[in-house]
Amino acid sequence: MKLENKYDFVYLFDVQDGNPNGDPDNGNSPRLDAESGRGIVTDVCLKRKVRNYIQMVKDLTPPYDIFIREKSILNNTIGEVYDSVVDENQSKSEKTETAREAMCARFYDVRAFGAVMSTGSKNAGQVRGPIQMTFATSIDPVVVRQHCITRMAVTSEEKSRDMDGLNMGMGRKSDIPYGLYMCKGFVSANFAFQTGFSTEDLNLFWDALKYMFEDDRSSTRGFMSPRKLIVFCHDSKFGNAYSGELFNLVKVNKKCDGSPRSFADYEITIDKKNLPKGVSIQEII
Repeated sequence: MKLENKYDFVYLFDVQDGNPNGDPDNGNSPRLDAESGRGIVTDVCLKRKVRNYIQMVKDLTPPYDIFIREKSILNNTIGEVYDSVVDENQSKSEKTETAREAMCARFYDVRAFGAVMSTGSKNAGQVRGPIQMTFATSIDPVVVRQHCITRMAVTSEEKSRDMDGLNMGMGRKSDIPYGLYMCKGFVSANFAFQTGFSTEDLNLFWDALKYMFEDDRSSTRGFMSPRKLIVFCHDSKFGNAYSGELFNLVKVNKKCDGSPRSFADYEITIDKKNLPKGVSIQEII
């Protein structure tokens, strides 16, 4: 079914004893806002997890194939789709539009997030996706811990060192004890119409936000969990209230005196009494 409504959403997730999103410019330590000390998880990181979930549950089967995936060569993929749908008798602009529509029809992430597909000799245009997300930032400042780790095995004889008769390598690992992160998102019915993003696609996206951490476990990421997914549904395509007005209805308050160390240290409330006319709320998590 076509998407007929605008949506705004608030997504809360937490991490315990882990690194939710490493910064390659800082030795892959957890990302931080240098001014406030709050943790950061980029929108790109979250979209990667959504893509991985869709790939897992739909097994790359069109129309739920994934365009941006590990080790894929994007121009080759664009070229394959282009050659399969374009008629040589079409004009240049018609060829581009035909290829763009085919990319949207085949790839879930193109329909959802958009893509630049004009990077090679076979042009499939550009798509602005209906789902946009902000960086997720932690509610409170987080502390980055640095741990020295050792290993008994080494990668080569040249790197082998004898320490009390043991071949031991040294390394470092960083994490944060606890952080509750908030991301804000937007779903445009107008752009959904242009890409073919449907209500079924949207429900799959909500499922991804609910379950995407379950098969993304690693020792580096610690224990990550979805905590709240609050969705504001507008009665119209173009919205009945400002997004910021709706986001302000969600309050996250710390209940403990010291540093929070679990989700139980927070209280989340929604001011439903001041919900603007023409907007409804759904708490998916």
